[in-house]
Amino acid sequence: MILDRRSFMEGVPMLTMAGMSAQGAAPKKSQYYVMEQFFMENGPQPGRFHEFCSKGLVPALERLEKMPALVMEAVMAPHMPQAALIIAGESYEQLKGVAARLHADKQFKQAHDAWESGEPPYQNSNAWFLEATQYSPEFKPLEKPLAAPRYFELRVYHSPTWRQLALLHERFAGPEIKIFHRAGVHPILYSTTMFGPDRPSLTYVIPFDSLAAREKAWAAFGADPEWAKVRKESIDKGGQISLRIQISIYRAMPYSPIR
Repeated sequence: MILDRRSFMEGVPMLTMAGMSAQGAAPKKSQYYVMEQFFMENGPQPGRFHEFCSKGLVPALERLEKMPALVMEAVMAPHMPQAALIIAGESYEQLKGVAARLHADKQFKQAHDAWESGEPPYQNSNAWFLEATQYSPEFKPLEKPLAAPRYFELRVYHSPTWRQLALLHERFAGPEIKIFHRAGVHPILYSTTMFGPDRPSLTYVIPFDSLAAREKAWAAFGADPEWAKVRKESIDKGGQISLRIQISIYRAMPYSPIR
């Protein structure tokens, strides 16, 4: 993990290459993401996490690398309370390097040590290394942030094989995105899981101004007649290309660079 001195990034290269060979070489301008979920107990753990992120992690990222980051708290998820963090980089080397630079930074180290001292800061965590798809938009803060932090829906689609994942990407990159945009669904990233649980999988994140806006957008998507046609064609071509879908809804924290 980015936040762990014993970074999981050390184990990524070989697995990343295995994934790339299954879906083709990565384009030179690909962005990569580290995504982490922190599962906590009710009590002081959520407050301690946000204290650390707002005063330690986010200022350090701005000071050292100016890397795009999204820090969120779950509002609907299998485990509550929960927080999630996504940090974007231009390369694996940059993300690996920032983990080392963070822990060499005095201010970050003080905040991190305070977060980890005393009672455990969280129960457990998951981490992913994600590669942006060629059709993924740029992951960056809004030029004019909204008055209130947005909601973010995290969706993970698990495919049986890398071949079927490629077909899933093909569907998303073609007709599905057009239907999304008509309905008011505008993801800020699409990615392939290169390291993490339940590979192969497609992970994407969608912002909404409100939960009501989310309901309206997904209702419009489901009612679009082209979606039924696209889904049938997809199944006819590749079978059930997504076996399982995991959905969690978060809200960005006020201090999050992307919110």
